[in-house]
Amino acid sequence: MENIIEIEGLHFSYQSEDEEEEAVEVLKGIDLSIKQGEFVAVLGHNGSGKSTLAKHLNAILRPTQGKVTVNGIDTADDDRIFELRQSAGMVFQNPDNQIVSSVVEEDVAFALENLGVPYEEMRRRVDDALKAVNMYDYRLHAPSQLSGGQKQRVAIAGIIAMQPKCIILDEPTAMLDPQGRKEVMATIHRMNREQGITMVLITHYMDEAAQCGRVVVMDKGSVVLDGKPEQVFSEVEKLKSIGLDVPQVTELAWELRRAGYDISPGIITEDEFADAVERLFSADKQG
Repeated sequence: MENIIEIEGLHFSYQSEDEEEEAVEVLKGIDLSIKQGEFVAVLGHNGSGKSTLAKHLNAILRPTQGKVTVNGIDTADDDRIFELRQSAGMVFQNPDNQIVSSVVEEDVAFALENLGVPYEEMRRRVDDALKAVNMYDYRLHAPSQLSGGQKQRVAIAGIIAMQPKCIILDEPTAMLDPQGRKEVMATIHRMNREQGITMVLITHYMDEAAQCGRVVVMDKGSVVLDGKPEQVFSEVEKLKSIGLDVPQVTELAWELRRAGYDISPGIITEDEFADAVERLFSADKQG
């Protein structure tokens, strides 16, 4: 599988408005590649650089040093910026900031109209995108009548209609209630599974990261862990040292290991934990 995202030696500094003050380096030499079709979570506490990294994948920010390539396009190439943003769509934290029309289907069609997509093709793409996020029945509703989770799904439909190869989601569930979070996560997992769209999910929810195929952990502008969820979350002490939690069942397993019980460190789901505890009791009875 080819890499859709390639990041080489990425440094980025924010320049203060006061030119006499030194620039603040936020990203410090990141090397990262993501294959087409992967579902990658990027974790980190506030100030770790994860949202700054996300904005480089859509050319909202440009490298101070290094190179970012998405779908073969250098993000620093001004001549290909619209092509890049069709390949890599961005979904932000607050759905209200992304919705621009007073009717759901018009909002999903907005970017397509700006690109001059013919009406028949646009109609098909809008309908398909709304069906993909289970919002087709709401196509004539006003976005103001929708819940937070529904609004975010409309925002995702607007990106899907562009037919991207990659979607970057910058904490898309941070402002949603538990039901809204569940709806959005189910939607993006289905998009990844059924359409092969690469997903890069910036999140601070450990349970969301645990559902992904790969987890990248950032701290102070650098990548400190990168691997499958069960590998990354087994590094409980390292994660705690940089101010991050782990899924509750992972922490319970870790505490049992510290207490001397023979239990796997790679547990990330409730079912895995239940199976491990059952094996412990069985071994106890046999012993």
